[in-house]
Amino acid sequence: MGLNRRQMLLTTLAAAGGAVLAGCGGGGRSETGTGAATGSAGFPVTIEGKLGAATIPQAPQRVVSVGYTDHDAILALGVAPVAARYWYGDEEVVVQPWAQAAAQAVGAAPAVLNMSSVEPEKIAAQRPDLVIGLYSDLDAQSYPVVSAVAPTVGPPRGFDDYGAPWQEYTRETGRALGKEAEAEKLITDLEARFVAARDADPQWKGRSVVVASRSADKISVFSSQDPRSRFFTQLGFTVPPRIDQLAAGKFYTEFSFEQASELDHDLIVWDQLSFTPGGKATVVGDPLLSRLPAMRDGRTVFLEGATELAFAWQTVLSLPSVLDAVVPQLQRAIPKT
Repeated sequence: MGLNRRQMLLTTLAAAGGAVLAGCGGGGRSETGTGAATGSAGFPVTIEGKLGAATIPQAPQRVVSVGYTDHDAILALGVAPVAARYWYGDEEVVVQPWAQAAAQAVGAAPAVLNMSSVEPEKIAAQRPDLVIGLYSDLDAQSYPVVSAVAPTVGPPRGFDDYGAPWQEYTRETGRALGKEAEAEKLITDLEARFVAARDADPQWKGRSVVVASRSADKISVFSSQDPRSRFFTQLGFTVPPRIDQLAAGKFYTEFSFEQASELDHDLIVWDQLSFTPGGKATVVGDPLLSRLPAMRDGRTVFLEGATELAFAWQTVLSLPSVLDAVVPQLQRAIPKT
């Protein structure tokens, strides 16, 4: 039995069927949406998604974010969601440190939607006039129900589940909010940071990378279509074709410890260390992993603490801090010659 996205990202791809974080919804419901999209230019707008089309008749005033990270782009565009979905960490917090300034700028205090899966009744209780669930587990069963509550922008077409790049999520959010120009500006500015980092260290171009996570009984690696791997391809690295072949349309593939040699590429990035029993020390001390040339040679990046959390989000607001933390590690792992 496979893992859903929530289990996968929170338990370092531990055994399928593991417990899902649960809890009651927190936070109070805002009576009005502060920082709501303004004006009527560009409306109505219809956004075609993987699960259906959303027609937004006018600038939304009460936006609910049901994507795990969608509220970052909403906040970055100057709109305060009335409710946002909890992912992990403090169950009363949905606005992460990198998004605090954007939230304060629009006076955002979203109610917390604590859902292990989409619960339409919790969404309806917020009286939304727009639901954004781009990076979400909306599916063929839940999407029609949520769409009956309010126009719902679901996962984008043309990508694997959870596989669209941050640019697509930002751009689609901008369309839904009538802020396309602002979204393009955010995208252009952040892309410029990736280009600058890539140009400053051209030795990364074409080098192979695997973004991996070690659980108690297996190793998992993200495909090239997962945003985590895309972070490194934007810096010039490439994901080995074999990883995508084995993933076969999923956002990750798995290996046993005895198959550790599958990870031996130019760079190994170890993610989700807070969910690895023993953390970084377990990876470094693993008798099979430690034999890999990339591990022996120090061609590794370890994502820990605040960087691990921001890397998980992969949003227009979280990625600047990830670049600040990861680029120096990359320069040490694969330096200029």
